[in-house]
Amino acid sequence: MQDHPHDRDALQALLDFHVEAGVDLALDETPHNRFAEPAPAPSQPKAQEPRRQAPQAAPPPPRTLPKMAAAAPEDVATMARELARDAKSLEELEGLLREFDGCALKFSAKNLAFADGNPEGRVMLVGEAPGADEDRIGKPFMGRSGQLLDRMLAAVGLDRSQVYVANIVPWRPPGNRTPTPQEVAICKPFIARQIELAGPEFLLCLGGPAAQNLLGVKDGILRTRGRWFTYKTEDGRDVRALPTLHPAYLLRQPLQKRLGWRDFTALRRALDGKD
Repeated sequence: MQDHPHDRDALQALLDFHVEAGVDLALDETPHNRFAEPAPAPSQPKAQEPRRQAPQAAPPPPRTLPKMAAAAPEDVATMARELARDAKSLEELEGLLREFDGCALKFSAKNLAFADGNPEGRVMLVGEAPGADEDRIGKPFMGRSGQLLDRMLAAVGLDRSQVYVANIVPWRPPGNRTPTPQEVAICKPFIARQIELAGPEFLLCLGGPAAQNLLGVKDGILRTRGRWFTYKTEDGRDVRALPTLHPAYLLRQPLQKRLGWRDFTALRRALDGKD
């Protein structure tokens, strides 16, 4: 429907009148009296105050470990000894290690590689630290060196259902570097308590670092391997200990596997009561 031409003329005349009167800007669609008193704002309902609840008893604080981020290394080692000594079982010891934040390796590793195998076995094998595969899976000796270790055990009639496997340091060092003396000192009380709780008859130290830290020997592994030592637990028990070459070393030096074979056959003779 089109507008009538007379309506358009009337609107145009009205606009011309307002322009001549100085009105050149439209603010609203409807006119307002700017001099009138403003209308009072509608009253807002008064907000109700939240009903106060009776205070509830605070729950008991969860068991937490001491904060060790700013502690001196010797103090952290002392705390580690106290924590390890308090563990009454291997399960409790593993739980304490998972909560323990005194070793910086925990924060760069993916998983804690606490142990594998049978803790009631007659033989316990201890290496140095986890590698990439162990860190990913969360168990010691899971990579190529673990596969070689399994073959060496099978050669003397053993498997992981009959032995218990662990490391001195249960977290992987970045880039598979060697653990620092400080890291070893912090973790050592835990592996000592782990050996004590497992109670093996025979301890196989895999590699020089394990033999040096557990048995206190100073010579390298090629001079100490194949010789029986005595490992003394803190509760006064003697464990027959045999240093041998680490499977990772044997992968790099395959000609030395003959020495590893001699050590494992010596272990077999001891298990059979022939040595």
